[in-house]
Amino acid sequence: MSMPASFQQTAQRLAACLLERGWLCAVAESCTGGLAGASLTDLPGASLWFAGGVISYSNDVKRRLLNVRADSLRQDGAVSEPVVRQMAAGACQATGAQAAVSLSGVAGPDGGTPDKPVGTVWIGVAVNGATDAFCHRFEGDRQAVREQAVAAAIAHLLDAVQAQDAA
Repeated sequence: MSMPASFQQTAQRLAACLLERGWLCAVAESCTGGLAGASLTDLPGASLWFAGGVISYSNDVKRRLLNVRADSLRQDGAVSEPVVRQMAAGACQATGAQAAVSLSGVAGPDGGTPDKPVGTVWIGVAVNGATDAFCHRFEGDRQAVREQAVAAAIAHLLDAVQAQDAA
């Protein structure tokens, strides 16, 4: 898989921002199955700013490795704001990173519901203990949804890291 040039530019800007601060980032992925981590580690020198990630496809792994609360999974479902916020915070805890991004969604071709149709992806970010979340609806086949989700996730993480300057 080859991400577009615009993704590469965003990822390089994220890397530069993390290096400037002496920070590490991490990923917690469900629907993207490791694509975000693989895309980031495609950049040379990633070991200087990328701590690692957790591919938490199952809810059990979300609970055990990322400290996602069972009641959040039960009440809100894996594809939800509370869960991606907890996944991102859990990725920071698990890896010692200052910043993390998480993804949970319905990549398709099936599994969608009226409330969460195929293409729905929640993205969470955590930076120094603060979390945020964003819901997207992407179009296309399973691979297109996953690639769009990764590109959006890295852009959200870059925005969150840069926002620390304004805080």
